[in-house]
Amino acid sequence: MKTPLLSIATLLSAMSVMSVMATTGLAQAQSNVTVYGVVDAGIVYENNGSTTVTRMDSGILNSSRLGFKGTEDLGNGLNAIFLLESGFNVDTGAQSDAARLFNRQAFVGLTGAFGAVRMGRQVNPVYANNATFDPFRIGMAGDSSRLISFNGSRTDNLLTYSYAANGLRGELQYGAGEVAGNNSANRTLAGFAGYQAGPVDVVITHQNIRNATDTNATKMTLIGGNVQIDWATLYAAYGWEKGVILGTTSPLDQRDLLLGARAKAGEAGTVVFSYIRKTDKAVANADATQVAIGYIHDLSKRTALYTSYGQIRNDGAAKYKVLTGGATDKVLNVGVRHYF
Repeated sequence: MKTPLLSIATLLSAMSVMSVMATTGLAQAQSNVTVYGVVDAGIVYENNGSTTVTRMDSGILNSSRLGFKGTEDLGNGLNAIFLLESGFNVDTGAQSDAARLFNRQAFVGLTGAFGAVRMGRQVNPVYANNATFDPFRIGMAGDSSRLISFNGSRTDNLLTYSYAANGLRGELQYGAGEVAGNNSANRTLAGFAGYQAGPVDVVITHQNIRNATDTNATKMTLIGGNVQIDWATLYAAYGWEKGVILGTTSPLDQRDLLLGARAKAGEAGTVVFSYIRKTDKAVANADATQVAIGYIHDLSKRTALYTSYGQIRNDGAAKYKVLTGGATDKVLNVGVRHYF
C-alpha cells in the first residue's frame, strides 16, 4: 500500500509546485488544459443469421472516451498544442484497447498563421471527415465502417500538416513505417482537401498504406459531401478501395456508394437514414448492402437518448458481420450518451 500512496503524494506535490510557479511568474506563457469525455452505453440485440445475442455495448452513438487537450500561447500567434485521448468500455470499465492507454489519439504540435503541425497517433483522413459524408457519423446501426473500410481509423507515428481558411481545409500526412533499412515499408501517405460554404460541405480523401515487406499497398479514396436544405441534410459518398486487404495478400478492388439524410423531428429530435452498397470487383458474388434508420432525442446539450435499426444483406460469398456467406445481419439498439 505504501507505493501507491507515495506516488499520489509525489504527484500532488508536483502539481503544487507547478501552481506556485504559475502564480509567481516563473511560468510566463498563458496555457489552458481541458479535461473532457463521452460516456455512452446501450442495449443491443443482434441476429447474424446463425446466432442471436442480447448484450450491453459501450460507445454506440459516440465512442466512450476520456481526453486531455491543451494549448500554450507562445507569442506572435504561435501556440503549442497537445491531445491525449483514451477509449474505454462503459459496460466493463476496461480500456477499449488493453495495449494502449491513449489508443484514440496522442499528439503534440504547433499552430500559427502557417497552419498546424502535429506528431503522434492521429486519425486518418477518411475517419477525420466522417461527419461530412456519413449521416450516422460512424455510430449506431448505420455506422458506415460496418461496410466501408477505414483501415484502422487511426495511424501511428504520424506527421501531419493541416491548413484551413475561407472555407477551404486540407491536410497532408506521413506515417513512418519504422522498418529498418526500408523507409517505404509499412509507410502511410495520406491527406484530404475539403470546402465548406453555406449549405454545402464536400471533401476528397486518399490514403496509401504500404505493407511491411514493401511489396504492395492498401489504397482508399473517397469523395463525399452533404448539402443542407430547409428540412434536412442530404449526404452522398463514393469510395474506391484498391491493392490488397490491409494485413493480407488478398487482392482488393471494391466500390462503396453511400446515400443518406439527417432530418429534424421537432425541437429535440433527429431522424437519421442511410443506404450503403458495396461492390466487390475482386471476388465474385461478394457484394453487400446496408440499410439503417435511427432516432436521436436530445434531453439537453450534453445528454441524448437514441435508438437505431440496421441490416446488412450479403451475397453468397460475402460475410460482412456474419459467420456464413450470404447471411443477413440485423441489429437493434437503444441507449444513452452523455458529454462532459
